[in-house]
Amino acid sequence: MRHVEFIQKFDPLLEKGVRLTEDKVTIRGRIRSYRDVSSKLVFYDVVQDQRKIQCVSNKAVIGGELDDFYTRTTALRVGDIISVTGFPARSNSGELSVYATSHPRLLAPCMHQIPDELHNQEKLQQHRHLDLLVNPAAAATLKLRSKIIQHIRSHLISLDYIEVQTPILSSDAGGALARPFLTEASSTHKPLALRIAPELWLKRLLVGGMDRVFELGPQFRNEGIDATHNPEFTTCEAYLSFGRLTDVMQLTVHLFRDLMRLTAQLKSSGSVCDALLPSDVDLVDAIHGPWKVLQFIPALEEALGEPLPRDLEDVDALLEICDRHNVVISAERETITPAKALDKLAERFLESQCEGPTWISNHPACMSPLAKHSIRGGRVVAERVELFIRGVEYVNAYEEENSPDEQRRKFLRQRDADKKELEQEGQEQQETGDDGIDNSYCETLEWGLPPTAGWGIGVDRLVMLFSGQERIADVMAFGGLRGAVNQGAKKPAKKIDSPSSAESDAVGEIVGDLVRGLEK
Repeated sequence: MRHVEFIQKFDPLLEKGVRLTEDKVTIRGRIRSYRDVSSKLVFYDVVQDQRKIQCVSNKAVIGGELDDFYTRTTALRVGDIISVTGFPARSNSGELSVYATSHPRLLAPCMHQIPDELHNQEKLQQHRHLDLLVNPAAAATLKLRSKIIQHIRSHLISLDYIEVQTPILSSDAGGALARPFLTEASSTHKPLALRIAPELWLKRLLVGGMDRVFELGPQFRNEGIDATHNPEFTTCEAYLSFGRLTDVMQLTVHLFRDLMRLTAQLKSSGSVCDALLPSDVDLVDAIHGPWKVLQFIPALEEALGEPLPRDLEDVDALLEICDRHNVVISAERETITPAKALDKLAERFLESQCEGPTWISNHPACMSPLAKHSIRGGRVVAERVELFIRGVEYVNAYEEENSPDEQRRKFLRQRDADKKELEQEGQEQQETGDDGIDNSYCETLEWGLPPTAGWGIGVDRLVMLFSGQERIADVMAFGGLRGAVNQGAKKPAKKIDSPSSAESDAVGEIVGDLVRGLEK
């Protein structure tokens, strides 16, 4: 019987001091602590899936010789995984318990001492399994992540979106401004890239007649690592034919409010530990209250106290503004693009205004090569919104460009911008044998892409928001790239010393008990 099933069944039935001697149960788990009250009475705290049940090993109940009882109970150690068969009871102190009617059986020994606490970040990254054993919040975060992903999926399916899987490896990473991971197929000797976004694949499906599609999965960007960025991360992207920005903005509001209610329910039910979930009333009220909207250009001009250049692609004029306001861009001036300069200005002057949920909309067109463009206030802007909370971006959405000619022109501009980005880091653009444009996608658009609203959300950051974690590595199963590299590296085999006679006897008893347990 699993711990959760035992607790659900017997916790309501048992009062202090009550023993259900006619009921027989078997529970399994890891010993987290034990107390030997005497040579005839031992208490074990056995944990399974973060739930603890006290197991009582009492010679008066088990019977047999005292020496045999003592030998078997002292052979077990903290960390060992055991099986206990007995009857359910509640101790006089109120502890839900299993009183063993036979000796606990060893299922798997733990050969290391489990520490009470572990604060060394390097140690945590190298031994994620140890972090999960020691820190209940680590496992609870992964549970919450699973619940959030399940909810996103079920929410979209309830709105008639179809979940699909698109290629992770292809000849072009496509779909976003980022550097891909590149490799080569050994069978064809052709260059391949890990995808940086599934966007272009998903829009091909809409051209093919599918109405609403989404994909939840990993993306890969060969870029920097910090508290909110990891080269491998998870997103959800959804596309709605005949949709507008207002549709996906409404989808976002409903999703965030549902997730706030979900996390509150998980907290009240004890499914995840209290320390994980955001408890400040300000965040709860902000998500359930009205969401602010900042128009990119007027809001930035107001924050700067001066107008932006009429030509938003005049990089020299933008850099002069950066200089006046001490906005530093770590690159050679001749390699900085207008999009980079505008992004840095927004990072300083707009994102800092986004404490509660805030939409930043109508970005300059040069910042959004895959979005439809329009004229607002005499300037070319993108039909795009980004959602920020506490200065962190969570959602990016736009009305998709569906003109093949316009898309080709925008891809050319994106290619030139990518070339500048590589130059500023002293790298060369990899030769791919084409002109750097996804001509296949442009040809697909010639068949007609309906007016489409696209929506993408960063799942890892979403889990950070609702768990209260401050590092993206803390919401990933193996702690981001550094953790995966550290734990995946091969290590030399340990030298095994010959055991002493006493150690051999103790090991023999443990192994014998293990074999007998398997035979049963």
